[in-house]
Amino acid sequence: MTGVAGRRVGFSGDQMAAKKPAAPRVAVIDGARTPFLRGGTDFNDLMAYELGRIAVAGLMHKTGVDPALIESVYFGCVMADPSTSNVAREITLAAGLPKSVAAYTISEACISANQAVTNAADQIRLGHADLVVAGGTDITSDVPIRFSKRMRQKFIRANRAKGWKDYYAIFKDVRPADLAPDAPGIEDFFTRMSMGESCDRMCKRLGVTREEQDEYAARSHQLAAKATADGVLADEIVPVAPPPKFKAVTTDNGIRGDSTKEKLAKLPPAFDRKYGTVTAGNASFLTDGAAAVLLASEKAVRELGLKPKAYIRSYAFRGTDPQEEMLLGQTYATPIALARAGLKFQDMGVLEIHEAFAGQMIATIKLLGSKEFAKEHFGMSDKIGDVDYDKLNLHGGSLSLGHPFGATGARLVTTCANRLQREDKNTA
Repeated sequence: MTGVAGRRVGFSGDQMAAKKPAAPRVAVIDGARTPFLRGGTDFNDLMAYELGRIAVAGLMHKTGVDPALIESVYFGCVMADPSTSNVAREITLAAGLPKSVAAYTISEACISANQAVTNAADQIRLGHADLVVAGGTDITSDVPIRFSKRMRQKFIRANRAKGWKDYYAIFKDVRPADLAPDAPGIEDFFTRMSMGESCDRMCKRLGVTREEQDEYAARSHQLAAKATADGVLADEIVPVAPPPKFKAVTTDNGIRGDSTKEKLAKLPPAFDRKYGTVTAGNASFLTDGAAAVLLASEKAVRELGLKPKAYIRSYAFRGTDPQEEMLLGQTYATPIALARAGLKFQDMGVLEIHEAFAGQMIATIKLLGSKEFAKEHFGMSDKIGDVDYDKLNLHGGSLSLGHPFGATGARLVTTCANRLQREDKNTA
């Protein structure tokens, strides 16, 4: 989880962290993103680097900062295309930034862009840079699909073949099954469970009901539809005119504003078909999109006359047990980030939490408000804090807006910064 703050303060930290001298502040100048679209729709013919390029170019235009001043670019990406393995570098070049700009790609599942943003912030705090672009991109419409391992080994051997006799020797025993595609699965390698299966397992363990999940999912879609209709999200979206129609796409297309818990209750379980509670309606959908954030040192803010929307005060990352707590990283990271910032959960004026699944959100909310959880895992005498729904994801979240794996973290930072300004709050 990353933290962003308003004009006076910033973000979250570690229950056991000692007091340290204040580090230089890192300003969030602004953020921009493409519309987030369901996989297989209007972004079907684009590549992840192209979406990233559009987000970065839009960010540069929006902030008015000279691209020649950017010193580094860090981008998250999960469904990486081997032809653009360092997609951050391809984005940098395609967006017209200087060829001298260092760029690297981060793959850390759904927090890839969060890590990109905090790595950028660290470079600024260390004095190694004054202006850095960080973000993420992913496209699920065109994921890399491989041949079976047996066929891949044969193709590698074929690169050394000298003639038809060698080719015959290599391929003579190929069977139809060898030609079956080996598509990547959205699953954890260690447990071999999909995220949906992990969520079903967690919901059963923590007593999260189907009704709770459907009610939360309907809320997300209704809030996102209202935010879209009110033009609230337009401030962060860069229009995209994808081929072959080249018609401008300006809004997210996964939002179902007519969602109700009654309608969602009619959908069948998507993973555990017999006993599961996770459905296509209360889970985030496969999404194409990119997002980028401009971070700056206070020196750059002064010299360029920039107007920050927020400052990053602290952050924390935390691994969890992939068998039992796959989707609870934010729950464990929150008290750590808060303590590093010297703040309490109730100090937060804005709450933005990634909605991978409605069940994950309900579990997070319950655990944050659990004295037993706080005592067992952090030695705290009281709960981390009760989630105020009047502060939480007021313009929808990943369930409704969409979740391009590598990009969501940058969207969350952008949304936090915009909400701090719009709602006149100090901490997020």
